[in-house]
Amino acid sequence: MEYFLELFMGGLTRGSIYALIALGYTMVYGIIELINFAHGEIYMIGAFTGLIVAGLLTMLGFPGYAILVIAIVCAVIWAAAYGFTIEKMAYKPLRNAPRLSPLISAIGMSIFLQNYVMLAQTSDFLPFPELIPHFAFMEKMGSIMSSAELVIILATVASCVGLTLFIKFTKLGKAMRATAQNRKMAMLVGINVDMVISATFVIGSSLAAVGGVLIASHIGQINYYIGFIAGIKAFTAAVLGGIGSLPGAMLGGLVLGLTEAFATGYVSSDYEDVFAFLLLVLILIFRPSGIMGKEKTQKV
Repeated sequence: MEYFLELFMGGLTRGSIYALIALGYTMVYGIIELINFAHGEIYMIGAFTGLIVAGLLTMLGFPGYAILVIAIVCAVIWAAAYGFTIEKMAYKPLRNAPRLSPLISAIGMSIFLQNYVMLAQTSDFLPFPELIPHFAFMEKMGSIMSSAELVIILATVASCVGLTLFIKFTKLGKAMRATAQNRKMAMLVGINVDMVISATFVIGSSLAAVGGVLIASHIGQINYYIGFIAGIKAFTAAVLGGIGSLPGAMLGGLVLGLTEAFATGYVSSDYEDVFAFLLLVLILIFRPSGIMGKEKTQKV
């Protein structure tokens, strides 16, 4: 039972990170029906930003709690700036182009950011400091759950609840929902659609940066390629839960994380990805719109 709980908590932690990144995918798709394949690289840039800031603050003698908070804040600001710039440079000029053009642009931006970070930093793995402190009350949990896993899960829950409330009750959130329903009608009633789309990229990038710093601190190392792997998994989670659905992205991330954890624990780590993508195939066969997705009716 203890081994099961250890795998369960590990799966929740992994799924929480997938959910944070998947929210960015599903928000962008819900607004402009575009898959932002550079989103995983934003997650990676957030992790590298956290590493640089943490290194500087450690040299200046800042305490651990302050380093974690400041590193996350700086990573969020820097990743949000990247998300805003990417939308303006790579996607906005192609908004009315054929569907294939922005897709190619997104893949090109992903490759560019990977190589940019590799040349600016290094192609090797870099050690990431353990920023999340150990809580005394967590010692009773033993190997079932660590302090870092608790912080990651709580941060994900807080982010998801905050985003849900933001989308539901704020003026910008309502504008996002209106734009997602019908962009042209949203423009006719006076909504600044360009601002809404930019805000969507900024929010999604910010969430990815939070996940990047937290999981990097938990794992203890990063490199320029972590964004590609995490991005593919998070995209799978978004499709699994139902692309365009915020609750679906959260649920898809958790289901994918738990599937990988139990596959690794009870079968073999070699089959981790096999079980994850097999689950995706089965869901798409029997429910093409995803677990919580809604099928769109085509008007003719």
